[in-house]
Amino acid sequence: MVPRGFGATALFEDFDVLHFAEPVVQKIEGLIEGFFWLLPNLGIAAVVFLAFLAAGSVVRRTVLRISRRRHRDDLGGLLAGAARWSLIVLGLLVVATIVFPSIKPADLLSALGIGTVAVGFAFRDILQNWLSGLLILYRQPFKRGDQIRSGEFEGTVDAIEARATLIRTYDGQQVVIPNSDIYTRAITVRTAFPARRSQCDVGVGYGDDIGHACEVIVKAMQGMDGVAADPAPDALPWSFDSSSVTIRARWWSGSRRSDVVHAQARVIPAIRGALAEAGIDMPFPTRVVLLHDQTEDIDGDRARQREGWPAHGTPPRPRHLNDVHTTVVGRKERESVERGNGS
Repeated sequence: MVPRGFGATALFEDFDVLHFAEPVVQKIEGLIEGFFWLLPNLGIAAVVFLAFLAAGSVVRRTVLRISRRRHRDDLGGLLAGAARWSLIVLGLLVVATIVFPSIKPADLLSALGIGTVAVGFAFRDILQNWLSGLLILYRQPFKRGDQIRSGEFEGTVDAIEARATLIRTYDGQQVVIPNSDIYTRAITVRTAFPARRSQCDVGVGYGDDIGHACEVIVKAMQGMDGVAADPAPDALPWSFDSSSVTIRARWWSGSRRSDVVHAQARVIPAIRGALAEAGIDMPFPTRVVLLHDQTEDIDGDRARQREGWPAHGTPPRPRHLNDVHTTVVGRKERESVERGNGS
């Protein structure tokens, strides 16, 4: 008696399983055999990659040391990072040719070129900021610690990184500005020179001596703490305003923000006190309203120079303001007398 599971049918089923499993086993054996064949190449590739890593570290430290010696730390940090990663990428390409001998260097270079174009389009903004940062650090229009104005932001440069420039505003906030914006727009470097000129406008009365007022203002600024003696401060008649003659006071101080504001805080009260002591008027804003009845006869014929009067009809005769005042007062007196008689 033959047990169940044995016989011709079972033997054919086992033969089919072995037939289909044989290619898989052969593939696995081929991979294992290929791995053992690649072991020497893998060892060599690992040694080569470690050598490139070591070379990248050496190059990075060398660039940093040279940049510190030339006081270009930010530029050195950017170049050191770029050199290190360039060597690492080159090492990966060499490792690929060692591990896979069928790959040719020319194929790798062509593939790298196509990949570089694709990466460039994908990371265009990042690369643009990186190149802008490199140019800023190389040309050095400003450096760390300078006070600059970019657009609506103004403050002290804290750092110039690969992607952005960090600015600390005067009220203690941090602003991150992309390097491409810094490089392509106009920048005002407040501390580019050791001294900076400041100014303020002072209004004096039309009845005062303008030359004497300028002398008083200059003497008030001379010898003041924070105001430079050379170039000397000056005061210039600047414009005729509605209620005063404007004199522009100008002086030089240190270029940093703290020097400018402290000098200005000393100059303004000193000028006011000196003008008051000299008896020079600093008038409040005054507005003069001219009525048509205030014009004189010599101002012209109203039939031709209408000044707002209708074109037809006969315009009233010009009267002086005193005549208008007398007429109004007389009319009020008559009205009060009439009310008294009526009662």
